[in-house]
Amino acid sequence: MRAKLLLACFAVLLLSPPPAVAAPRTHVVVIDKMKFGAMPAAVRAGDRIKWINRDLFRHTATASAGGFDVDLQPGMTKTIIMSRTGSFAVTCRYHPGMRATLKVLQ
Repeated sequence: MRAKLLLACFAVLLLSPPPAVAAPRTHVVVIDKMKFGAMPAAVRAGDRIKWINRDLFRHTATASAGGFDVDLQPGMTKTIIMSRTGSFAVTCRYHPGMRATLKVLQ
């Protein structure tokens, strides 16, 4: 009797669909007028960040403690994949007054 119950439970586990995994999303951050635009909320590891420089000057989006360093000429766009979780202090290497914080969840 117990063996049948275990076998039935095992069969249910095998036949159940796997849990849904959220597909990676693309978030956009616009740099304009010497400022980072709003940092996106709910960024998860595996998501993409699309950095767009709409300013007249060259900028970077550089994680102070490492993780990413995006160099953008005026009018340029680059996309990165966030592979690490954590809170990233973001600055521009050319304009240290430009600061933001990007949070990446698991």
